[in-house]
Amino acid sequence: MKRSTVLLADDHAIVVEGLCRVLGTNYDVVGVVGNGRALLTAAEQLQPDVIVTDVSMPLLNGIEAVLQIRKGDPKVKIVFLSMHPDVVYAVEALQAGGSAYVLKSSAGIEILTAIRHALQGKRYVSPSIDRAALEAQIKRDRRAHHPLDSLSQRQREVLQLVAEGRNTKEIAEILHVSPRTVEFHRYCIMEALGLHSTAELVQYAIKHRLI
Repeated sequence: MKRSTVLLADDHAIVVEGLCRVLGTNYDVVGVVGNGRALLTAAEQLQPDVIVTDVSMPLLNGIEAVLQIRKGDPKVKIVFLSMHPDVVYAVEALQAGGSAYVLKSSAGIEILTAIRHALQGKRYVSPSIDRAALEAQIKRDRRAHHPLDSLSQRQREVLQLVAEGRNTKEIAEILHVSPRTVEFHRYCIMEALGLHSTAELVQYAIKHRLI
């Protein structure tokens, strides 16, 4: 019987090593990447059955990466890993198209169960996350307008890179655009969000979990 393929995305070497060891018993790990932009490329090239990805990654966070991946491959199963037990993170991950949300503190035990659920079309959330609070937050989010909704995909990418401390030239090289385009996006972001400095952009990105 052909084993399902898994693409792993995490920027922590120790986590990757442990997960590869666990996943290798049941699945074929076809690739390992350490940032969200590399995940986009690997997902397109490898076409895995399952993507196991950290929520927080450099260059492009896991949630933003998955939103883009699922536009081209809506069938791929997504298992999010996170160090955050906060239900807000879990809700964002699930609403981005995740089938599972697994806390890193228990990933070694739960990851195989989470992937199995995902492949069966079921949802899995680490048991240590309050289920009632999770469902309540999902209902609230359905009614609420998320502030980041006012930004385009590219503007959210620029915002994360600015918050990571990248300068205009670096951002332009990462996104393959001109420095003038980056500055234009930065201006539009500040106008849309009512912000006036790089420091405020960083604070906003942290508050809304882009980094």
